[in-house]
Amino acid sequence: MRCPFCEAEDTKVIDSRLASAGASVRRRRECLNCNERFTTFETAELALPRIIKNDAKHEPFDEEKLKRGFARALEKRPVAYDDIDSAINRIKQRLHTCGERELSSRTLGEWVMEELRQLDEVAYVRFASVYRSFQDINAFQEEIERLQNEVAVDADKSVVLLAGRRNKPS
Repeated sequence: MRCPFCEAEDTKVIDSRLASAGASVRRRRECLNCNERFTTFETAELALPRIIKNDAKHEPFDEEKLKRGFARALEKRPVAYDDIDSAINRIKQRLHTCGERELSSRTLGEWVMEELRQLDEVAYVRFASVYRSFQDINAFQEEIERLQNEVAVDADKSVVLLAGRRNKPS
């Protein structure tokens, strides 16, 4: 690894630890020439599927575009950067493990909406409004009602599970 300060090629690793929920390795390095310290990140470089757009164009997966989409949806929302990074890493992991050479942008968009729904419901509705091209306020209302119904069903399931645990003999 070349030193970013003096361009020397001799550096040594001082410390290594996992970063980004185990998706990369963070290495603290020291230049043997100028003694400056710096941090590097190491990630596996795997081929990701190409994305098939709605107009049938094929383009490479663009992580920066994904990050911008998350940032736009989560603008001014109380979500930690680590949680956003984890969501993006889960999507990339799904891309790696799907086993496909090509993936529709529709599928990728659904994965993004799943992650946003877990992170923040307002961000989910923001993204869905653009992604699904809501035409009027009724479309917003229908999506919000659907989300509220799903939350209510999830809450009911939790109550049933908790009640079942209380009734079991210890």
